Amino acid sequence: MIRPATAEDLELVRELWRAFDTEIPDEPWRADDLEEDLEWLEQAVEQEIVLLADTDGLAVARRKGERLGFLEVLYVRPAARRRGLAAALVREAAERLQQAGAEMLELEVLASNAEARAIYERWGFKPIELTLGAPLAQLGQRLAPAEGPTFGFVHVQTDDVEKVRRDAAKVLRSEPEVEVEGNWVRVRSDVTDDDPTRLKALAKELSYTSGGVVLSLGVERGAVVRYDLFDRGADVDEYLSVPEYYGALPPGDAYALGSNATVVGRLTGADPRRVREVARTAASPDDLPPAQELYEQIAAVIGVRP
Repeated sequence: MIRPATAEDLELVRELWRAFDTEIPDEPWRADDLEEDLEWLEQAVEQEIVLLADTDGLAVARRKGERLGFLEVLYVRPAARRRGLAAALVREAAERLQQAGAEMLELEVLASNAEARAIYERWGFKPIELTLGAPLAQLGQRLAPAEGPTFGFVHVQTDDVEKVRRDAAKVLRSEPEVEVEGNWVRVRSDVTDDDPTRLKALAKELSYTSGGVVLSLGVERGAVVRYDLFDRGADVDEYLSVPEYYGALPPGDAYALGSNATVVGRLTGADPRRVREVARTAASPDDLPPAQELYEQIAAVIGVRP
């Protein structure tokens, strides 16, 4: 049964709000305002829309403008879920807001709360604005002007120079620079120097067309070294000397950007021990050799010309 909360229900209202705060914590960098919220609830019970579903659910809503209502919190205890209580609470809050003259209802939900977002979208809520966040250290690093060059080469494990030239020209729609380097054919173009993503795309395509091993290797912004290793079109290893140089990553994604020395050794003939020694990762470019030096060391270990 959905009913308005009274002053006698204040402790229950606070208990449910605390349970919501515990189950759906805010981002760790935000100030903890729980105590302020709990104090405000005494006023809210008297002046705003505070609804209870027996002792198992809570909705708090208020007018935020002449035409706008805002759902401050919606919470149902885990044991009471999937009984329609959340929908009933919101329906009652919406009716009361509409009677007060509101036309729209807004709410906030954490991007990480996928289950709640799916429910709200099913009810007809649509995104109005997005609040984005970025660690200041990584943001400053990303926004800093490039201090060095971005360039790279694609190395194709073949001796068919003309086929590589034709295939690369089709992808780039311009004539690349192509030359033999031992057991590899090296490809360069202004297009791929300007855009590392196109360097990787070219390497992947040439691995498809050659049916073999292809390596893209380069320097980005004069600060980090990246390579991608392909075998018959499949991306089998990706390396970035500073995995979080362009922003924070989940631990698994950051780990995946470390070199797989075993795979590199198997496909290129490089000594895995030397690959591990040279193709290291770090939290900052300052913790590694200068990018140009590291780039040349990796090229030498793999056996291609920098």
